[in-house]
Amino acid sequence: MAETDLHDSKNKTIVHIKKRNSTIVDFEQSKISNAIYKALVAAGKPDHKLAELLASKLVNKIIKNGYLESIHKDHVLSVEDVQDMVESILIEEGLAETAKAYILYRHERRKLREMKMKILNKKDLDEVDKTLDVNSLRVLSSRYLLRDNSGEIIEGPKQLFERVAILVAISDIIHDSRVYDFHDNHSQNLSEAELYYKKLDDFDNKLKIGSYYFNKYHFEALIRSYIDEAKLGRMKLSFKELLRLIAEGKMSNYGNKITEYYNLMVSNEFLPNTPTLMNAGARLGQLSACFVLDMPDDMYSIMKSSTDAAMIFKSGGGVGINYSDLRPEGDIVASTSGVASGPTSFMQIIDSITDVVKQGGKRRGANMGILESWHPDIEKFITMKTKPGMYENFNVSVGIWSDFWKSLVNKEDHKYSLKNPRTKVNVKNIDSHQLMELIALSAWKSAEPGVIFFDNINKYNPCMNAKGGPLRATNPCGEQSLYPCESCNLGSINLSKFVKRKADGMYEFDWPKYEQSIRTATRFLDNIIDVNKYPVEEIDINTKLTRRIGLGIMGIADLLFMLQIPYDSKEGYEFMSKLAETLSYFSMDESVVISKSRGAFPLFDQTEYKNGDIPLSGYHEIPKDSHYYDWDSLIEKIKNNGIRNSWTTTIAPTGTLSMISDVSNGVEPVFALVFEKRVTVGRFFYTNKIFENVLKEHGLYTDEILIKIANNYGSVRGINEIPEWIQKLFVTAIDIHWTDHIMAQAVWQKWISNAIAKTINMPGDVTVEDVKCAYLLAHEFGLKGVTIYRDGSRNEQVLHITGNDREKRFQVKPSMYLHDYILANIHEPYVLDQVNPIFKDYESSDQYAVTTNTFDNQLEPNSFESNTVSINAKPDSYALTRTENDKEACPVCKNYLIITEGCNMCIECGFSSCGSG
Repeated sequence: MAETDLHDSKNKTIVHIKKRNSTIVDFEQSKISNAIYKALVAAGKPDHKLAELLASKLVNKIIKNGYLESIHKDHVLSVEDVQDMVESILIEEGLAETAKAYILYRHERRKLREMKMKILNKKDLDEVDKTLDVNSLRVLSSRYLLRDNSGEIIEGPKQLFERVAILVAISDIIHDSRVYDFHDNHSQNLSEAELYYKKLDDFDNKLKIGSYYFNKYHFEALIRSYIDEAKLGRMKLSFKELLRLIAEGKMSNYGNKITEYYNLMVSNEFLPNTPTLMNAGARLGQLSACFVLDMPDDMYSIMKSSTDAAMIFKSGGGVGINYSDLRPEGDIVASTSGVASGPTSFMQIIDSITDVVKQGGKRRGANMGILESWHPDIEKFITMKTKPGMYENFNVSVGIWSDFWKSLVNKEDHKYSLKNPRTKVNVKNIDSHQLMELIALSAWKSAEPGVIFFDNINKYNPCMNAKGGPLRATNPCGEQSLYPCESCNLGSINLSKFVKRKADGMYEFDWPKYEQSIRTATRFLDNIIDVNKYPVEEIDINTKLTRRIGLGIMGIADLLFMLQIPYDSKEGYEFMSKLAETLSYFSMDESVVISKSRGAFPLFDQTEYKNGDIPLSGYHEIPKDSHYYDWDSLIEKIKNNGIRNSWTTTIAPTGTLSMISDVSNGVEPVFALVFEKRVTVGRFFYTNKIFENVLKEHGLYTDEILIKIANNYGSVRGINEIPEWIQKLFVTAIDIHWTDHIMAQAVWQKWISNAIAKTINMPGDVTVEDVKCAYLLAHEFGLKGVTIYRDGSRNEQVLHITGNDREKRFQVKPSMYLHDYILANIHEPYVLDQVNPIFKDYESSDQYAVTTNTFDNQLEPNSFESNTVSINAKPDSYALTRTENDKEACPVCKNYLIITEGCNMCIECGFSSCGSG
C-alpha cells in the first residue's frame, strides 16, 4: 500500500515522507543536512561536511534500527519524526550547543509558519507560500492577492501566479499555426465571437488547457485577442472552431507553456510589473505600468487627456505628460480675450485627479510632468516644487535638447532663447548657465526637477520617421520614453537567481540559464500586449503599432555580493556591461524569432530598422572588438525577418517586486546592510541576508556588530572588527561616490534600448556645483535622464538607518575606473573644467591626479569633504526614527517611506509613488 512504501526493500533507503499538511512527497536528505548546517552556523561551528555526515548517520540509523518497519508500519515517516531524531543524533554526537540551536531553529520555523498562515488567512501552507518570506507575503497580501467583497483574501501566491501565467499563454494559443496565419487574409464572422462577451459567466472555469482552467476573465481575453487578430484577417478558424479545439483537448500542449511562465515567476527568476500581477485574469485586466498622454493647446484636448489620465489611474497605471505645447502664463486666449494661466495650472488638474482616483482601487497614481527648457514658464516650473505640499503626485523634469546643451558649453556665448509654443516667436533671451544653476539649486533643495536629455533619447530612435517626430515624454519615473497614447509593459529578471555553486564553495554566473530566462520573459512581455485590456482605445491602437516592451533586471547588488565583485570596481562595471549587453542581445534575438511566426511590429517597414539601425548606443559607440556578441549578424536577421518589438529593454524601479523577491532594487546598490527598527516592544535589526550569512560563517555575527553597523549609516566601512575584504565587497549606496552612481547608470545605459530608473545618491553636504556637475557628467556619459537625491533635500524624510549614536567612520571617493573613463571619453572642455575639482583630492593621495591640459590645474586644492558626509552631518533621509515635523507617511499603512530610484517607497507594505514596479 502507498503509505507503507517508506523505503526500497533492496536498498533500504527512505523514499517518502509526510509533510505537515499530510501530503506525501519524495524524501530529500539534503534538506536534513541543510537544517543541521544552519544549526551549526547558529552555534558558531559552520561545517558543510559535518552537516552532510550527520545527515547520513541519521538516515543510516533510521534504516539500521528498523525504525521504518517496527514503529511506522501504519504511517509514513513524518517531518516531525525526522526533526526529533535530528535533535537526538546531535546530542549523541556531543553537539549540545548545536542541538540547542536546532531546537531554537525549529521553534522559530514554527512561529514563521504561524505568521505566514495568519497573513494569508490560511490553515495550511503550500509549496509556494513556504518559499516566500514574511515580508514578501505581506506585500502580496496587501496589494496583489485578490479579495472578495468583504475584503477577505481569496487566493494565495500560487493562485496569483497561475492566473497570470494562464492569461499570458492565451496569446500563444491564439497564435497556434492551426489557428493563425499572418501571411494571408482570412475572413471570419466577428459578430459570432462578440456574442460570447455575453456568456462570460457561463464559461467561468469551464474550459481548460492541460490542468489549468480559464476563469471568465481569461475567457474574455481569449475573445478579445481573437477578435483583434480576426480584424487583421489572420484567423484561419472561426471562434467556435477555436473553442472546439480547446474543449476537445487539442490545445492541451499549451499547458506546458502555462507551466513555463508559472515556474518563471514562482522561481523568482522573473516578475512582471505591478499592474500585471494585480490585474491579469481579474476584472480590470489592465496590465501596463507606463503611459504617456498628449497635451495639445486647446481646452477640449486638455480635458480629454485629463479624462484619459483618470481612466489610467483607475486601471493601475502611471502617466507622463509633456506640457510644453501649452501657451505660457499671461499669453492671449483669443476665444475669450483673456489670458492663459500657463502649464503649471493645468498640472494642478491632473494632480487633483490623482488624489481622488486610486490605481486599481489599491494605490494612488503617479505622474511625470515635463517642460522643455525653451518654454517661457521654465523658471517657474523649475522652482514650483521647492515649496512643500505642491504637486505631490508629480515627479517633474526639465526636457533638454541639443540647442540648450550647445549654448551651455559654448565658451563665448551662453545666450539661450525662450519661445512661445503658440507663435514660435522668441519671447526673451536668458543665460543658459543661470538656468542650469537654477535647476541644480532646486534639485539641491528639493530633489526636483530631474533632467531628461531628449537629444540622447532620440539619438538612435528608430521610429522617428514612422511616428512623425521625436520622443518628447516619459513615464513617471523617467525610464520609459513613449509617444503620445502609447503604453509599455515592464518586467524584471532577478539576477541573484542565476548563480551556480562550484566545488570550492564559490559562485559563478549561469549564462545559459540567463539567456533562456531572457527569451522566455521576452515572449511573456510580448504576449501581454495582446491580452491587455487597455483603458483607452487610442492607447490600444498606438501600443500595438510599435509593440514596445521593457525587460529589465533587479538584484544586481545581491548577485555581486555572491560573486564577490565590488559594485564600483573595474570588474564590477565590466561585469554589469556584459549583463546589460546580454539582456538586450537575447531579448532582441528572441523578438526576431517571434517575428518570424507572428510578424514584425506594424510600423517596422517605416523605421530605421530596415536600414540596419538599432536603438543601442553601445552598438554604435563601443568598438566592435569589445562586443561580446555578433550584433551585425543579428541586424541582418532583423532586416530579413523583422523584429516583433521596437524597443525591448528598460530598467524600471522594482521597489515592490524586489520586496516580493527579497533582493536589491533594479541596478541600485543595497540601501543599507543593517538598519535598526524600534517598536513598542523593543528594537531589532533588518540585515541583508547574504551579508548576514557571511558574518555568521566568519564568527562575526553579534548584536554589538549590528549596532555598530547600523550607527555607521548601515555601512561596514571603517569598522575595525570587519575584515577589509568584506568592507570592499559589501558596499552600500552611501559608500559609493555620487559620480560612480552616474557611472553605473551609464554602463547599463549603453546596452539598454529605453532608459534606466536610478537615483544618484548624494550626501547632505554636497554643493549646488556638485549637483550641476552631476547633470554635466550624466549628459556626456549618454544617460537619457537623471534623478538627483541629496540627503536632507526633502521635508518628508522619515526613514533613518541610524540611531542617536550615529557616527560615520569613512570617506567616499570616486573610483579609479570613473577617473580613467572620464579621461578617455569626455572631451568637452567646459565639462572637464567643471568636474576638475572633484578629483583634486587625488593629487594629495596615492591615487592618480587628473592631468589633462583641458583641466584648470592652477586652482587651489579643494577639500574633498564637500563630496562626503561628515561625521557630524545632520540625520539623513535614511534614519529609522520619526521626526516631529514629518510631512508625509505611507498612505497605505502609515509607516515609513524611503527614497529609492527616484520614488517614495514603503519598506513595510511595498507602496511606491511610482507605478512601474
